[in-house]
Amino acid sequence: MSDDREIFDCIVVGAGPAGLSAALNLARARARVLVIDSNRPRNAATLLSHGFMTRDGVPPNELRRLAREELDRYPEIEVVQRASVRSVRREWATDAAFSVEISERARERVALSHAVLVSTGLRETLPALPSIRAYYGMSVFSCAVCDGYEYSNHPLALIGETDDLYDRALLIARWSGSLTVFTNGAAAVTGGEESALAARGIRVERRAIDDLEGHRGAISAVRLVDGDRIPVTGGFVRPLWHPVVDFLAALDEDGHVLDFDASGHLVTDRDGRTSVPGIYAAGDVAAPGPQQLIVAAGAGARVAAIITHDLLGVTTSH
Repeated sequence: MSDDREIFDCIVVGAGPAGLSAALNLARARARVLVIDSNRPRNAATLLSHGFMTRDGVPPNELRRLAREELDRYPEIEVVQRASVRSVRREWATDAAFSVEISERARERVALSHAVLVSTGLRETLPALPSIRAYYGMSVFSCAVCDGYEYSNHPLALIGETDDLYDRALLIARWSGSLTVFTNGAAAVTGGEESALAARGIRVERRAIDDLEGHRGAISAVRLVDGDRIPVTGGFVRPLWHPVVDFLAALDEDGHVLDFDASGHLVTDRDGRTSVPGIYAAGDVAAPGPQQLIVAAGAGARVAAIITHDLLGVTTSH
């Protein structure tokens, strides 16, 4: 393994809206920044993103392209694409706080940094339905706030097997008065919750799902295992989310313990600081988890200012 031992002010792990926004704002504070981009965004299947001021309705990959073009104008930023971080360790032999082991396409390297921002986001597991990927991002979504408006007053499905379906159903009902909650045979909705939903005109379907039906990405029905079909023209799923944080395990081995919530998200203070000084988190990887793109970008900008202040040892508000 080559060991270049370059020293950065901050290494940003993950190039979603939080990481890209943080890198931009760090560079504007004259920080030297290394961005590690796996090029595997969770929203790769999504055709259009919404709620991002001046970019409403723009495809997520276009947002990423525009952001990378902006970063290219700053010599303070190096972006490594199709790369991953193998480990982050406390560094004792130099003035830098951390050593970061990076796997690139053609080599492996170790970079040093005074701070590390974790903005890796999530991996997600969708309900185990044979055809769900054919509709996901086109007529079936995971974020009601992001995509509910376009399906106002449509007959909708909410599919999931987790105990937060009741709350999600109440949210989705803001956009449609015709909503069916599919638990796929799981005990995800209590009897009391089902009664409360029924009082709002929301149906709960507890039978197992066989598959989704539709054509060219447009869902038309949820087909149950007994052959019954429930017509819908849009839907939302509740994936299982898995924060991408495996590369941080070496910190625990070094005796620097990171705090996680019950779902595995990194716990931070309001400014993005984790329980390990010098390690920060922003975006979906941080508690409470998935957020809109514009919220993640804002979190990245905020934590960039905090990192700048912390590296200087000042508390001046920006």
